[in-house]
Amino acid sequence: MQRGPTAVQTPAFVASYDYRAQEGTERYFDYARTVARIAGMLSDRFGCEFKLYDQADQGDVWDGLAEDIESDYPGLVHVASIFDLVESRQISFQPKLGETIYRMRPSVRNNLFAYPEYRVALVRMPMLVHLGLLSTEDLIFASDDEQLIACLQAIQLRRSEERKMHVYTDTREGLQHCREPISQAIPREDVMMDETLKQQIFRSVDEFFGGDRTFFEQYQIPYKRGILLYGKPGNGKTTLVQSIAGSVESPVFYWQITEYTNSESIREVFAAAVKQAPSVLVIEDIDSMPDSCRSFFLNILDGATAKEGVFLIGTTNYPQKIDPALINRAGRFDRAYEVKLPDEALRLAYLRRKGLAELAGDEQAVHAAERTQGFSLAQLNELYVSAALQKRYDDRIDLEQLVLGLRNDLDKGRNRDWLNGTDWGGASNRIGFQ
Repeated sequence: MQRGPTAVQTPAFVASYDYRAQEGTERYFDYARTVARIAGMLSDRFGCEFKLYDQADQGDVWDGLAEDIESDYPGLVHVASIFDLVESRQISFQPKLGETIYRMRPSVRNNLFAYPEYRVALVRMPMLVHLGLLSTEDLIFASDDEQLIACLQAIQLRRSEERKMHVYTDTREGLQHCREPISQAIPREDVMMDETLKQQIFRSVDEFFGGDRTFFEQYQIPYKRGILLYGKPGNGKTTLVQSIAGSVESPVFYWQITEYTNSESIREVFAAAVKQAPSVLVIEDIDSMPDSCRSFFLNILDGATAKEGVFLIGTTNYPQKIDPALINRAGRFDRAYEVKLPDEALRLAYLRRKGLAELAGDEQAVHAAERTQGFSLAQLNELYVSAALQKRYDDRIDLEQLVLGLRNDLDKGRNRDWLNGTDWGGASNRIGFQ
């Protein structure tokens, strides 16, 4: 038996088109005839009868199938392609420094795959719809209920064992979902922020994911938690979220709000997070929630079970845009934490951790911390990078000059001088059409 779905094989098609016949494309895409042929092909190959199952609320099954195809999972076999005039293979590439790696494999659409161990098969079958356009119908075949349940559980287990983050993005075409590897975990000591605030947040995380709900049950506290992180960009909100995501064993969901967010995508994301609870749900740029669905979003937050087992983290760089209803009512976000600009002590700690003291000397690092009031952590990082580059190319470091240059850029941004069109010599420097 063929091992792995991507092995080279002579393709077998369930339906082939004969351009010389009198039958039209409607007959070629005939649903009942194609399903009957698939069921017969499976019965002949595996020696048992197959039932057809409704796949409602099993979207993660198809995500699991796609990942099994991607990883050449040996327990999955490619049985046949469905229609000979519909694409059945896909090409993907992974860019690397100096090269691009191309891979060919069967596509999820228009192919029949089987898990022989469980006598379960899946096919995303093309269907002809209005005006000759193609849609798809997701079909699941199995020999019996028990085998199907065991297969679904095995798929779910394989996915849960991989440390990947569920990433959702609202687009014009609908809610896009993918899973991305969680990069190397950021240690908590690398999260540079006010120690008291950091302790409060991580204590809440540890209590929630400690594996024992005794605290919540003893004090009759609903098993859900919501925190809102706000503050200017570049001060560590994303680093904090990455550290939380990497330090828990539970599934992590990351959702990017856009202008295309709607009630259906809100419902889908929360349902996915609750389904795999306990879980972390990060909502990035929560202030971008469209007005058209804010009421629905608030109702979801208020729902008795909508957040059960979910540790919700909302982030925003613009707290003034946040709907007051989000934080002025208990049960939506329990706490709102401001991630402030670093004070002098934190700036010095950050610069030392980055390595500026080794690069330029500790006295210079102390002086830089004193001179960078109002700088974000991101700007301090740029200061370190600039110092390293200056050392590399000029064999010297003038921190005073580097800080002044970054300060000028910071002041320009505050005063909108980027748009005023005046440079240091008074000449026109306007960006855009004159």
